[in-house]
Amino acid sequence: MKKLFALIAVIGMFTLSASNIAFAQEDQTATNAEEVTAVEQTDSTAVEEVVTDEATEEVAEEVAPVVEQQSFHKFVKKLFIDGGPEFMTFVLMALILGLAVAIERILYLSFATTNTDKLLANVEAALEEGGIEAALEVCRNTRGPVASIFYQGLLKSGEGVDMVEKSIVSYGSVQTGLLEKNLSWVALFIALAPMLGFMGTVIGMIKAFADIEAAGDISASLVAAGIKVALITTVSGLVVAMILQVLYNYIVAKIDALVNNMEDASISMIDILVKYNLKK
Repeated sequence: MKKLFALIAVIGMFTLSASNIAFAQEDQTATNAEEVTAVEQTDSTAVEEVVTDEATEEVAEEVAPVVEQQSFHKFVKKLFIDGGPEFMTFVLMALILGLAVAIERILYLSFATTNTDKLLANVEAALEEGGIEAALEVCRNTRGPVASIFYQGLLKSGEGVDMVEKSIVSYGSVQTGLLEKNLSWVALFIALAPMLGFMGTVIGMIKAFADIEAAGDISASLVAAGIKVALITTVSGLVVAMILQVLYNYIVAKIDALVNNMEDASISMIDILVKYNLKK
């Protein structure tokens, strides 16, 4: 009987230990499965975040230029309004009128530029082949101040070299005046733009002190509006003056180059006429 109970006890112990081992394996398997699931969920979440970040960056890159353009336009508009339309309008008018005159002068000077070496060669060839009339025809068909000066000199060729030289010098002065036409207006707007800006500065400071006097106290918010108007108008006037000054210097340099070219070509033209008269 005792042996039977001992056998049952041993079998029960083996069964209990086997069941414990089975439950432990099942718990370990479940734990591993949960860890794998958690890792998969974490990986999928990370992938989704990366994809979302990439999509957000692409959308931001596409939208950024539009936002930047809109913000710049709004920024300029806001500066114009904050600077005071009554002052900024005059500064803007100085810029527009100055640019109009400067662009007109640049176009005129560009059309006035000619290849003087080629013109001299054509005039000399025309003189040898067809005489004065052929040379005059070449000058009539060529645009620019150099051709006009040659034309006036050729008209006086029958009166001697001295008359040709005087005619070229006189008409050269006329052509120089035409090149410099309206240039004084650009200089006026260069001087006027910062003056308008400084006037806005002074009036803005007067407004700031008037606000202080009315309030009887000094505070940053009280004087900020007047000082802001003063600074914006000053900067605007200086920017306009700098833009027009660059164009003015370019025009002056272009005129100087054309005048020097006219003088050199006139000397060569006189030499050609002297040789032509000697051949006659």
